[in-house]
Amino acid sequence: MSTKPIVVGIDGTPASDRALEWALDEAVVRGCPLHVVHAWTFEALTDWTETTEQRVRAASEALLEKVVRTASEQRQDLPEIVRKSLRGDAAETLEKASEGAAMLVVASHTGHRIRQMVLGSTSMHVVRHAHAPIVVIPVNDRELAETAR
Repeated sequence: MSTKPIVVGIDGTPASDRALEWALDEAVVRGCPLHVVHAWTFEALTDWTETTEQRVRAASEALLEKVVRTASEQRQDLPEIVRKSLRGDAAETLEKASEGAAMLVVASHTGHRIRQMVLGSTSMHVVRHAHAPIVVIPVNDRELAETAR
């Protein structure tokens, strides 16, 4: 049993859902806690929507609850799960969250067309800068086809 957590970054995409499922399984096997991290940003001067910082934070917390509940529903065993809604750039937030972790789990990219095909900008950053071993869950064939459209 380890006290060092596995940290997984989520963003609500199918790829990050698979990363969460993998991290849940690994945390059970290792007997360690799982920290599920969602990074969010809000810049009052550049966010032209009528959204407040509190709404963005609440949306992040709701996303965390939803993805953890969905990934946990059919499981017999669950690790201790800590949900972390953190303000900041996803790459830098996950890099910092990896300090003291057993490992960091991310999806290879979010499926956006402007992202690189192999690794997204967040996963590329954490592969280079994280403070723990990295597991990158690859995109599946369906997501690649959607990205190519």
